[in-house]
Amino acid sequence: MKTRSLLKIAIIFIVAVCVAGIGGLYAGTTVQDVIKMENKAYAKHKKSILEFSHKKHVEEYKAGCGECHHDENNKPLDNLKEGDDVQNCIECHSKPSMKPKGKGAKKLTKKEALEYHAEAIHQNCKGCHKDFNKKNKADKKKSAPTKCKECHPKKKK
Repeated sequence: MKTRSLLKIAIIFIVAVCVAGIGGLYAGTTVQDVIKMENKAYAKHKKSILEFSHKKHVEEYKAGCGECHHDENNKPLDNLKEGDDVQNCIECHSKPSMKPKGKGAKKLTKKEALEYHAEAIHQNCKGCHKDFNKKNKADKKKSAPTKCKECHPKKKK
């Protein structure tokens, strides 16, 4: 009789652990409303770190997942849904900071430039913002930002 009771308790415990684990997996892949674009790539970033409003881009601007998220061949991931596992940009665009600039800087191909994390982010965001402004003939108040200071306000001292 005691063996049966212990077996029931063990089964209940195992089921509870499995359910908790599945809940934890799902919770780990939910999308935050505001994402602070801060990671190891920005260790020497001189401007303030951008806070990206995922919710605003999806709900207000009707941006599709594939406008930011893409596969290794740069094909848009249009079929993503909340809870899907999505890699962080730094996983593929792994060189920190911006591409080298100035005298003596090696001329890079577009593919080489996109290896730099900030370069990839800036090209994607600024390109989309310019397209949005052109498509919507947005006035100053409604236009998407395309200049450094508009996304990166001065750091607070």
